Amino acid sequence: MLFPLFFILVTFGAAALGAGGAVVAAPVVLGAIGFTSVGIAAGSVAASMMSTAAVANGGGIAAGSLVAVLQSAGKIPTLDSPS
Repeated sequence: MLFPLFFILVTFGAAALGAGGAVVAAPVVLGAIGFTSVGIAAGSVAASMMSTAAVANGGGIAAGSLVAVLQSAGKIPTLDSPS
């Protein structure tokens, strides 16, 4: 009966590592596409997304939209960002 327990522990361990990796990678990925701690970077994928969302919403970004949520997440300070 130890065999199934091993696979359960490995599965939960892999899930925990994956979740931890996602948390660590999120600020890097958000910064790379233009959602930075100081705002949306000009000429970036994020700027293009914001432009498209603004045109679709008559000039504004809707609260709770994907762009708004990613912009908020990008503003969360990280250990490597200047204080």
